[in-house]
Amino acid sequence: MKVIPTSIADVLILEPKVFGDPRGFFFESFNQRAFNHATGLDVGFVQDNHSRSGKGVLRGLHYQVRHPQGKLVRVVRGAVFDVAVDIRKSSPTFGQWVGVELTEENHRQMWVPPGLAHGFLVLSETADFLYKTTDYYAPEHERCIAWNDPALGIEWPDLGQPPELSAKDQAARPLSHTAS
Repeated sequence: MKVIPTSIADVLILEPKVFGDPRGFFFESFNQRAFNHATGLDVGFVQDNHSRSGKGVLRGLHYQVRHPQGKLVRVVRGAVFDVAVDIRKSSPTFGQWVGVELTEENHRQMWVPPGLAHGFLVLSETADFLYKTTDYYAPEHERCIAWNDPALGIEWPDLGQPPELSAKDQAARPLSHTAS
């Protein structure tokens, strides 16, 4: 597994070793020992999630004020632009974001540590998005930062139309209202 650092020190891009031939491919999508060795982290995952979304759907930017979740995210069908935002007020990278394209072809994964907000925009006709979390979903503690908050300046890909948002994401607040 190859680990690619990002401009936010704790956010990592992971590239598994993929073995392919004319029949298809094989790779380990997760191996606890290899993950710990490659990243220097020792985290435990408690929940796996799978979402399917259509082109132009934007989910996020979500975080939990209690029981923050670290997330190991990947795409198994389609393509997304995946974003992590540092909302840890004591962090030197507070308010900064990292974005990466995750696709079924590149097999990349992104490690989003606890304390960061996370979201993604679907670039393909549909996308199946999988992620492991280090804590359980706690809807009463979930919050959402506006995807288009000018204080963040996230450079989302232009799909030629506004993104499709859930009611929760439409009601998102700016970064200045985070409680981290």
